[in-house]
Amino acid sequence: MSKINPRLGSTFESWLDARGWREEATAAAVKSVLADEVAAAMKERRLAKARMAALMGLSRAQFNRLLDPSKGDATLETLLRAAKAVGRELRLELR
Repeated sequence: MSKINPRLGSTFESWLDARGWREEATAAAVKSVLADEVAAAMKERRLAKARMAALMGLSRAQFNRLLDPSKGDATLETLLRAAKAVGRELRLELR
């Protein structure tokens, strides 16, 4: 008789839940995706970081923190300003 694997069928999300890390991981993932999208839109519009920061009313250091996925403290207002500066719209959804 073979042993049954107790982890069979579990998900990464359930593993994160068991450790209390799911919210933090989700927030980091969302921030990373948003930072990538802002960077791509900047490249498309040929905007340098200094110009983007100026359009948003931020210092370049503040703007660099926005693009850094390890910094999870971006406010909704800052994200909205970033979207506007690159001619995009920020949409949020609750599921």
